[in-house]
Amino acid sequence: MNENQRFEIERAFDLLPHVVGATWTTTWFRFNGKKNPTREEYRNKVIEYISLLDPLFESLSGNEALEEIYKYIQSRKKTEIEQITNGLNKEIEKRYDRYVDYG
Repeated sequence: MNENQRFEIERAFDLLPHVVGATWTTTWFRFNGKKNPTREEYRNKVIEYISLLDPLFESLSGNEALEEIYKYIQSRKKTEIEQITNGLNKEIEKRYDRYVDYG
């Protein structure tokens, strides 16, 4: 698979953690009145929301023509979750800091 074939999926995974994960997480904490979640709680909630996208990620499974991109999606999802868990996703860390500082 060449770079052009995975370009759109790469862009999606560049954005999904903070656009979907952190946005929904911040909304959840705000409306539940939890102003000071721990970083771990925040990260875990982001992962929970990313995992809700599994049906979308799975939509390419079972099609032999899409097997290579499907494997890439699974690998990239795993990498993103590991980065979030380990505090290596700078956007998630920034969104956490902003939330606890400004609520």
